[in-house]
Amino acid sequence: MSKVYYKTEEQIEQIRESAKVLSLLLGEIAKEIKPGITTLSLDRLAYDFIHDHGGTPAFLNYQGFPHSLCISVNDQIVHGFPNDYILKEGDIVSVDGGVNLKGFISDSAYTFGVGEISAEAQQLLDVTKAALYKGIEQAVSGRRVGDISFAVQEHVAPYNYGIVRELVGHGVGLHLHEKPEVPNYGKRGYGPKLETGLVICIEPMINSGKAGVKFWDDGWTVSTIDGKLSAHFEQMVAIRKDTPDVLLTFEYVEEVLAKK
Repeated sequence: MSKVYYKTEEQIEQIRESAKVLSLLLGEIAKEIKPGITTLSLDRLAYDFIHDHGGTPAFLNYQGFPHSLCISVNDQIVHGFPNDYILKEGDIVSVDGGVNLKGFISDSAYTFGVGEISAEAQQLLDVTKAALYKGIEQAVSGRRVGDISFAVQEHVAPYNYGIVRELVGHGVGLHLHEKPEVPNYGKRGYGPKLETGLVICIEPMINSGKAGVKFWDDGWTVSTIDGKLSAHFEQMVAIRKDTPDVLLTFEYVEEVLAKK
């Protein structure tokens, strides 16, 4: 993680423009998610889409990462490599992407069901996404990172899911990863203070089984320790005085999914 960067209003608006491209991209990916396609084809779509909209993929070559998207299927939590794996009915797939538009960075993730998924998988997706929104509610000036962390944890706890601890949300906007770190577990009233000008990513990573993780030999992919499913949703929020300013929208994704 680099240092804390407080953004001006002008910079926040530039980050919002980057986030708009990423929001639209996630909507395009939603159209393509179905049994029979490879994860690598989604990565190619992202590369072309981002370039067509005047940006570059923020993930590509970041610390050596070789793709435009992280695509993590089923028990993979984050940082999966797009490859020749063919999506099949019942899979869940986390698509995590970033856009660099004129030097301003956006970052978001959405976990999709492929075709008809099990009730167990659907509940995991619903709970994880709802936990994200609970965290976002706390993202206002004067509160602390721990308030976000606790809100996520509190929502997930009744389901006995595993909350990933080794991976966290983060500041974003001028760099892909900035301070502060934003864990998905913690205590109310603890952690760095949230102040106007911060832009953060809140990103619950929730396992249907144990919280433990396994790091792969490729140096990137992280999966659940017990082979059970994991879900991941990520949003960008600018800290304001009275209400969270969500810079990126899932509306394009959800319009597509409503028609499937």
